[in-house]
Amino acid sequence: METLLQELSSASKLLTDFKEMYEYETRLKTFTKWPFQKNCKCTPENMAKAGFIHCPSANEPDVAKCFFCLLELVGWEPNDDPREEHTKRHTCEFLSLPKHFDELTMEEYYMLEMTRLRTFICKVGRRTINSFQEEVAATRQRLVDYFGCRPQLPAPLPLGDEPAEQQPGGSTAGQQEPSTSEM
Repeated sequence: METLLQELSSASKLLTDFKEMYEYETRLKTFTKWPFQKNCKCTPENMAKAGFIHCPSANEPDVAKCFFCLLELVGWEPNDDPREEHTKRHTCEFLSLPKHFDELTMEEYYMLEMTRLRTFICKVGRRTINSFQEEVAATRQRLVDYFGCRPQLPAPLPLGDEPAEQQPGGSTAGQQEPSTSEM
């Protein structure tokens, strides 16, 4: 249960931190250690224009996540176009804006922000429910193992698992391609 609470706390911090990412320059600043800097399609500038921020890990130095729809891509290659990879995997309201972000009216901004919050809450909610169900199943199994009997309770139904990791195109056969996950 503590892991679940830590996950919720982390998600809450992301929710507020990502609000700052509407600004192109703020997104661009996250790409200081991005492995693709020049002579390619997935430069930091193109990544930031496509709504991505750089979220590297020790094992995956090229993790990029959309601040708005939370689509996460890894395994980038120089010829991968960030906007194309983003749009072919997910409908993102930020990328679909009919005008530049700085030209939005206050009402348009608030509607956009409501969409971002709704997306975030739904994804975090799904993950939280799935984590809770996994914890319940593990606890049930520990009880069965301890008491040596089988309960007559039905197994819980999954509530829309997160999509499997996906791969951006544009790479040659045999090479590792970028993959995706959300949140």
